[in-house]
Amino acid sequence: MARSIAQIQATIVAAKTADSTLSGLSSTSNVSIWLLWTYIVAVCQWTLENLFDAHKAEVSNIIATQKPHSLQWYVTMAKAFQYGVTLPADTDVYTVVPPVDPIVLVVQFAAAVELVNLVRLKVAKLSGGVLEPLSSLQLTALTAYMGRVKDAGVRLQVTSDNPDNLRMVVAIFYDPLVLDATGRRLDGTSTTPVKDAIKAFLDNLPFNGLFVLNNVIGTLQAIDGVRIGEVVSAQANYGVTAYVPIAYEYLPDAGYMVLDEVYFDAHVSYTAHGPI
Repeated sequence: MARSIAQIQATIVAAKTADSTLSGLSSTSNVSIWLLWTYIVAVCQWTLENLFDAHKAEVSNIIATQKPHSLQWYVTMAKAFQYGVTLPADTDVYTVVPPVDPIVLVVQFAAAVELVNLVRLKVAKLSGGVLEPLSSLQLTALTAYMGRVKDAGVRLQVTSDNPDNLRMVVAIFYDPLVLDATGRRLDGTSTTPVKDAIKAFLDNLPFNGLFVLNNVIGTLQAIDGVRIGEVVSAQANYGVTAYVPIAYEYLPDAGYMVLDEVYFDAHVSYTAHGPI
């Protein structure tokens, strides 16, 4: 870090004082020739030290931007993607940086996962407050953009899929002073409090976060009017794959998941239960 001019001049004056051959330079006038020369030399040294600092910062920035990037860097770059906006040649930075029109910032959620010889980038967007996949045109443009900015030699797979589907069989033992036999609140504030709580739980999961079965049970137990909430079984699938049972946890292939409400409505049971 560059020293101040005063610090440098003080160092020069101290060196002069310590040298007996320069004892004749004893004037303390601010306009004495020897003091003026110490100031001139101090300014030159100060300029040089600032140039060194600037050079060091420039080199450090070059090293930081040219080193192999982390998975989080790919996430950051995906979220910076501007749909329909050209990327200047030989750079990974747009001419116009945010804040820009939200319409062009189509990637609101992203996660990078390292696989064998491959980095998979999962992305999704928000539409009306609901996560959904990018359109085919948006995905094509994003893939081309990531191909421009990614590290050379890195195999990158960009995906934006429909949410994984969650099927649950749930048994609810309820307080008859709060809920009725169909799970409705007696005060009329909600007709499906159990299903709403599960959907809110899924909405609040981090993108590409683990679905933990025990946490869902905790959510059921926290519902007003639920004495006991039991997940009898849970299973999930993505795309056209077969459903797989969830014993403890599940990582959504698409990065997010939704409740199969039709299946849930047909497989949830309500039994009145007294105080525990």
